[in-house]
Amino acid sequence: MTDAVRPPLPPFTEESARAKVQAAEDAWNSRDPERVALAYTEDSVWRNRDRFLTGRAEIRAFLADKWSRELDYRLRKELWAYTGHRISVRFEYEWHDADGRWWRSHGNEQWEFDANGLMSRREASINDVPIREADRRLH
Repeated sequence: MTDAVRPPLPPFTEESARAKVQAAEDAWNSRDPERVALAYTEDSVWRNRDRFLTGRAEIRAFLADKWSRELDYRLRKELWAYTGHRISVRFEYEWHDADGRWWRSHGNEQWEFDANGLMSRREASINDVPIREADRRLH
């Protein structure tokens, strides 16, 4: 485990949960796998669609691969619910593939945090919908 602290810390209030969600949105929109991976515990466990990952190294590699394929990625997250050391969000993001086809991806995430505010577990369900570039909402 790491001794890093990543405020806001649990137990969450509405204000601190919203701040945590905004921090995650900002980090993911950086498309920087190193920066994003630092928000997770060294042994964080993920389910992302049909992929199961464990640990920062796997998360970092997953994100680098993701953003090499999901070009011009832009994300919005919204707080759905919170309690104690857990937060639930809904999100959508838009991106295009190497052939120029645009997609909007919709999903839900459940997050669990350790006492230092690092995410120890992430469960993500995501669906992709093809869109026309003219129909993009996120720029």
